[in-house]
Amino acid sequence: MSHFIENYIGLSPEVQSQILLSIITIVILWIIQRAVIRLLVNRIEDLPVRYQWQKVIKYITYTIGVILLVRIWFGAFTSLGTYFGLLSAGLAIAFKDLLVNMVGWMFILTRQPFKVGDRIEIDSITGDVIDIRLFQFSIIEIGNWVDADQSTGRIINIPNGIIFSNPQANYTLGFEYIWHEIPVLVTFESDWKKAKKILSEIIEKHSGDFSKKAEQQLKKATRKFFIYYKNLTPIVYTSVKDSGIMLTIRFICHVRKRRTIEEKIWEDILDRFNQHDDIDFAYPTQRFYDNLKEGKPGTKPAS
Repeated sequence: MSHFIENYIGLSPEVQSQILLSIITIVILWIIQRAVIRLLVNRIEDLPVRYQWQKVIKYITYTIGVILLVRIWFGAFTSLGTYFGLLSAGLAIAFKDLLVNMVGWMFILTRQPFKVGDRIEIDSITGDVIDIRLFQFSIIEIGNWVDADQSTGRIINIPNGIIFSNPQANYTLGFEYIWHEIPVLVTFESDWKKAKKILSEIIEKHSGDFSKKAEQQLKKATRKFFIYYKNLTPIVYTSVKDSGIMLTIRFICHVRKRRTIEEKIWEDILDRFNQHDDIDFAYPTQRFYDNLKEGKPGTKPAS
C-alpha cells in the first residue's frame, strides 16, 4: 500500500507516516477531550464554572495538538531551537497585542476580576459578560441609548488586554446589591414633613426584603473583601433646592432589579401624593415674591 501511494500519488513513505500519525494524534486528542468534558466537566453544577472549564480544556487540547503536530512534521525541537528562538522574538514584536490579550486571558481566569454572568463596566461600556475567549471577551450591552439598566441587544467584543490599562467596575462580584437614590422635589408650600413620612413608608415597604437579603450576602462577602456598611436600612434625606424641598430616597437594591423597583416606588409616590392636597411636586417655575404681603412678620421692613 505504501509503494502504491508513493507511485500513484507521489507521497514518500516518510510523509505517509507523518500524515497517519497526525490523524491518529488528532483523533486521540479529540477522544480525550470529549471524555474529560463528559466525565468530569459536565458534572459541575455551576453553569458559568462549567462553561469556563470547557473552554480551558479545549484550549489545552489545541495547544498540545499543535506541539505534537510540529514535532511530527519537523522532528525534535532541539534541532530547531535556534530557529524557534529567532521566530519567537519576531513574533513577540509582530504580535504584541495578541500576546497581551493572551496574558490578559490568563489573568482573567486566575485572578477572576470578572467571570461569565457578571455585570461589569469597563472603558465606559457596561454590560453582562457572556463569553471569555483567548483574545477577547464579550458582553451584552446595557444602558447607552436605552434608559436605566435595560439591554440594548448589542454584543460588544473587548480585547482581554484592556484590563491592564482600564479600571473595571464589577456590579456583582461578591455582593450583588448597590445603593440607589430617587430624588423627589416638592414645593416650599407643601407639608414636607408629611411627604417625608410618606416616602419613608413607601421605601420601607419596597426595600425591606432587599435589605435583609443584602445583610446575609454581605456577611459572606466580608470573608473575601473588606466591605463595611454600618447600616443597610433605607433613609430619606432632606435638602433645599432652587425650586423646592428635595427629599432624596436612598436604599439598597439588587443590581438587576433597579429599574423595576424604581417603577414600583414611583407609582406608589404618585398614588399617595395624589391623596393629599397639601403636597405637590415642584418644578422650575417663575414667580414674583411680595415681601409685604407674603413675608413673615419679622422679615418685613420697618414702616
